Amino acid sequence: MSNILGLLLSATSQGLLWSLLAIGVWFTFRILDIADLTAEGSFPLGGGIAAVGIVNGLNPVAATLLAFVGGMAAGLVTGILNTKFKIPPLLAGIITMTGLYSITSRVMGAPNIALLGEDTLFSGVQTLGLSRNNSVILIGLLIALIAIILLILFFRTEIGLAVRATGDNPDMSEANGIKIENMKLLGYMISNGCIALSGALLAQNNGFADLNSGVGTIVIGLASIIIAEVLLRNKPIAIRLGTIVVGAILYRFILALVFEMNVEPSDSKLASAIVLVICLSLPQIREKLNLNIGKSSKRENKKGEKSNAASLKN
Repeated sequence: MSNILGLLLSATSQGLLWSLLAIGVWFTFRILDIADLTAEGSFPLGGGIAAVGIVNGLNPVAATLLAFVGGMAAGLVTGILNTKFKIPPLLAGIITMTGLYSITSRVMGAPNIALLGEDTLFSGVQTLGLSRNNSVILIGLLIALIAIILLILFFRTEIGLAVRATGDNPDMSEANGIKIENMKLLGYMISNGCIALSGALLAQNNGFADLNSGVGTIVIGLASIIIAEVLLRNKPIAIRLGTIVVGAILYRFILALVFEMNVEPSDSKLASAIVLVICLSLPQIREKLNLNIGKSSKRENKKGEKSNAASLKN
């Protein structure tokens, strides 16, 4: 039991930081209806910017905010390629992701940057007497709440409603005078800003920033979103954002359970892939279960109608 609680605590601390990535992926995937692969470039960019800033004496809060701005800039590039140069969204994301590898390498100046012994957002909280996990949970929960509240307020504004309308029906939105290109640009920027913020927080938590840390991040974000939608579907924005955080925590917990089964280090990627397949298959499994339940209930209703008719005849 204590081992499970330890895994849950660790998964919660990690999941809260990864949830910002999931929220960023959700923004383009569900709000704008775009699969944006820029995430795999903006995530390590955020970690690299934060690490370089901290190593050079910048305040951890300022370094983290700078990483957010760097992610927004990456999203702006993808948005320009998509809206101004009319490059398909998927290809635009791949182009930006590829270019960001070189940019992040230039920013970092090395394949990885160690943050051991440096002041981070989490080390500052640890001075209050909190454990490592508790400090990560506190900071992660605080930042996730701030991000969710700001997004809720944003979606209640005229611009936020225009962004949602652009994703739902771009042709109708344009016909109603909404500048859909500007709305897409804004969506790309907010999305990748959140993703880079997640990269900055995880780099500080892990104690290093890695140039290749973005590999597979888009799939991790999608898995968290799918788990959230299996839990609760068709809910208001506030609840959906909250379930994404829960989905990210559950995904990290499932991974932790898998790695507890003495998985070989060389098989860790395969284990992660299997978990992702299961998570991404959950909507189809749920749909089939609901369909089977519906069919069985119909059969029972028909049997009941037949028995009632027979009793009436008698």
